[in-house]
Amino acid sequence: MTSPTEYLRVTDLHAFYGESHILHGMDFRVNSGECVTLLGRNGAGRTTTLKAILGLTGRRTGSVMLNGREVTGWPAHRIAHLGVGYCPEERGIYASLSTEENLMLPPQVGSGGMPVEEIYRMFPNLEERRKSQGSRLSGGEQQMLAMARILRTGARLLLLDEISEGLAPVIVQKLAEIIRSLKEKGFTIVLVEQNFRFAAPLADRMYIVEHGRIVAEIGKDELEQKQALLHEYLGV
Repeated sequence: MTSPTEYLRVTDLHAFYGESHILHGMDFRVNSGECVTLLGRNGAGRTTTLKAILGLTGRRTGSVMLNGREVTGWPAHRIAHLGVGYCPEERGIYASLSTEENLMLPPQVGSGGMPVEEIYRMFPNLEERRKSQGSRLSGGEQQMLAMARILRTGARLLLLDEISEGLAPVIVQKLAEIIRSLKEKGFTIVLVEQNFRFAAPLADRMYIVEHGRIVAEIGKDELEQKQALLHEYLGV
């Protein structure tokens, strides 16, 4: 029986790209309103986990439960319409479209999408640049736009892949403030990160991924006592 507060439950999830077996039995849960971080080195399987939740990998086996529904056999567009928003590492900004055109492009996947005015209050840089082409935005502005775009769709579960990568510290700090604000608004967030210092203060729980499976779970109140474990797997 699924707990009433459980938004996402991944059980014995295996995923493949062609003949390559990438996930080897991922097991974790995310409760409603939580921010959970998947930590690990490059190639550990964290990005593939986000894609497998959405049905964007090749073959997958095991179980993905979203709000009590088994979605492993569903196509990606149907899963998205359960209120799942994916912010990929490559951001996917359309260079020839303006900021506002990029923002308005994705379809609604659920009711209660964030109004554009509220998005601009959260991301004032984007309002200032709303007429600018995507190709003229800085890396930080592109990352903000990639996040803002999924908020307008009505998604309540946000899958965010390496959003701090390559960005200036001041932008990373701004993204942290936005994630805290989204948590306060009741969004549920799965954050794939290598930047431990960015992710740790935001996360209710952290899962360490190694070779396509979860090897450790760390609560936010366990950071001190599990420093050795973090160093062993992440070098932090």
